[in-house]
Amino acid sequence: MELGSRASGWGGGPVVCESAGCGQKGRCGGTTWLAQRLPKGAGKVDHSWGGEGPGGPGHPAPAPHQTPYFWMSTLGPATELDYAIYLAKKNIRKQGALVGHEKEHYDQLHRKMSHAWDLVVVQAREQLRAAKQCRKGDRLVIACQERTYWLVNRPPTQSPEFYRQEVERCRKALARARVKSSVCLEAYLNFSSQRGPHDPLLSGCLPSNPWVTDEDTYWTVNAPSVAVPTKLRVERWGFSFQELLGDPVGRAHFLAFLGTEFSAENLSFWEACEELRYGGQAQVPALVDSVYQQFLAPGAARWVNVDSRTMERTLAGLRRPHRYVLDDAQLHIYMLMKKDSYPRFLKSAAYRDLLADAVVPAEARRRAFPFLRKLLHPSPSPALLPASTSVEPVAAASDPACGDRGT
Repeated sequence: MELGSRASGWGGGPVVCESAGCGQKGRCGGTTWLAQRLPKGAGKVDHSWGGEGPGGPGHPAPAPHQTPYFWMSTLGPATELDYAIYLAKKNIRKQGALVGHEKEHYDQLHRKMSHAWDLVVVQAREQLRAAKQCRKGDRLVIACQERTYWLVNRPPTQSPEFYRQEVERCRKALARARVKSSVCLEAYLNFSSQRGPHDPLLSGCLPSNPWVTDEDTYWTVNAPSVAVPTKLRVERWGFSFQELLGDPVGRAHFLAFLGTEFSAENLSFWEACEELRYGGQAQVPALVDSVYQQFLAPGAARWVNVDSRTMERTLAGLRRPHRYVLDDAQLHIYMLMKKDSYPRFLKSAAYRDLLADAVVPAEARRRAFPFLRKLLHPSPSPALLPASTSVEPVAAASDPACGDRGT
């Protein structure tokens, strides 16, 4: 089927469709092509196509970026020879790495057209050679259009469920949030500049490195429980909420701060859930009942505020208690402290006082290995001796008078 739009382009007046038996001006929707592909009884095809294409109203509009060569309205039925040439090109370009259904079609066409397969390969190589002379962008566009054309005319034999899954996967891929590389690099630089002074390998240990010296002061000032923490340690509490909860000293100061806001039961409940998660298996039922009676039961002494939906899931899990039954409630309280109490703690006077009173150990400059020390009185090297000093022994040894005087 040929449309008059191929010759006249996009402009001009009404175009006569050149399909067999059709003489309407600008009112043919490619009916012959549709009639060939629609199953019988699917509906009556007439000239009332509502699309608009290059041939005027009534002609089907092609894809936005599809060249006229691949328009369905300008091509006849796809032949086996064209498909064989396409598969041969792809097989040469990818060195035999064809998709499953394409590999099956390639083998079938090879057996079916074995008498003319040399012609297929020659045509494929010639088309590849001509494609190399095009620009890279044009070559990619044409390859994509050709692949789409053959997916329509020679679709893979898959179930409808496969295509539904493919459509859903593509929809999720399009909706996935993506971050620019510049934003990632900026975040990485900020992270490195923030954590650099706290890295012992990059900035060293204060007051000294206990692994290469005989001093254990570093372990003493950074013990799990100390009266006054170091300044680097207090600064790390401001990096993230997990850093604060991971430090026993920081957790103790945060608990004291929550006590001033009358919400210390939130942190106590979180600690009880951690004990339940990592405790012994034999104590799980007793710990679950104890945590529920203390924090979640109606009228509990240290009742925590949990939303109704989370409480329903927790109560349903309490019928068969296990160590992870309180995870939903624990996550709810954790996010509540992270978004509400933790920012107020960092802005509070208590945290500023901790930074002001923190200890800054003085650096002890000691050599790691004693054999690297420079000797105070090194022995003179013969290579560094003055010329006069080095000549005198030789001259004395060669003086014949010395021998006579000695004898």
